[in-house]
Amino acid sequence: MKPLIYLDNAASTPLREEVLDVMHDCMQHIYGNPSSVHEQGRKAKVVVEQARRSVAGLMGVTPSEIFFTSGGTEAINTLLNRCVADLSRRRFITSRLEHPAVLNCLDQLSAESKIEVHYVENDTKGHINITHLGELLSIHNDAVVALMHANNEIGNLLPVKTVSELCQKHDALFFSDTVQTIGKYQVLLPKLGIDFAVASAHKFHGPKGVGFMYVRSSHPVNSFLRGGGQERNMRAGTENVYGIAGMAKALELSHLQMEADQKHIYGLKQTCISLLREKIQGVQFNGDAEGSSLHTILNVSLPGGLDPEMLLPALDIDGICVSSGSACSSGSIKRSAVLNALNAESGRPSVRVSFSRFNTADEVGYFVDRLRAIYQSS
Repeated sequence: MKPLIYLDNAASTPLREEVLDVMHDCMQHIYGNPSSVHEQGRKAKVVVEQARRSVAGLMGVTPSEIFFTSGGTEAINTLLNRCVADLSRRRFITSRLEHPAVLNCLDQLSAESKIEVHYVENDTKGHINITHLGELLSIHNDAVVALMHANNEIGNLLPVKTVSELCQKHDALFFSDTVQTIGKYQVLLPKLGIDFAVASAHKFHGPKGVGFMYVRSSHPVNSFLRGGGQERNMRAGTENVYGIAGMAKALELSHLQMEADQKHIYGLKQTCISLLREKIQGVQFNGDAEGSSLHTILNVSLPGGLDPEMLLPALDIDGICVSSGSACSSGSIKRSAVLNALNAESGRPSVRVSFSRFNTADEVGYFVDRLRAIYQSS
């Protein structure tokens, strides 16, 4: 049987056994609706509120600022739409490097003539031009700045504190897509100066279909999904009780072992870079792979001479799971908009390799060896 080498952790991570245990126990014993007043309902409500307190504590915020959602995309759409509807913000500043959930939402709002969108420049490594951001804010004050903490395709890190200080100076709100960093770093949201943030549990070894959004108490917004009064009238729909419990457990575990995981995963990334340079002539890396970037993501730019659309299937045949970019595009392997924004060379195939605590150096070595073999046989 072929091995399974899973190196697509930026798309989704394996569920931890401890998380599965918590969820299984919750499914079996906590079957009431949290909105019901009877004993089983109260038990479910306790699970939800305990999870909220746990998440809030790890983020350095109050429980009243955390709202559970179905994941990052719902949270992003909610917050951007409510900034317009409830906070009367009409100018948005973002970049061409953002996740489609941000860019497509802003495109829709712009098409409806509700907002104007301005794009901050980036350099060829994918870093935001902070000087240009300041210039945009000086012209478009009272804006919403929507910039991600870590890029989901190339891993570049945003200087969040610098951006938040600029926003405060110009009375702008700061929304940050923190999906790739929560669970990997200690993200203390008030200390970073972020007004709105989002998370998705399956990015840090929790279940799919659950996440949360942070709404700073000084900028309250209203419900995006209408119906019942769940989540303190902020998100209608019966809560995903066992998903919420699993997410809280996954986040707790990620913080308990964060330093060791960071060291291990950073070592895997460095090993991968070294082996690729040794075994594949002409290999390059998109983004700032060896600079200010997330330890879990490596975007590899490979030499030409191979059909880009055949590379991922060839690796899959060898049991290797990687991606060509964002996994939120219905399996599409078309050229990445992020790489277009970097003006990356179009004739070079690119793969995103993303690591987790469960990967090993042997797996990284196998990936590089199979990649070299594919090139040698092409």
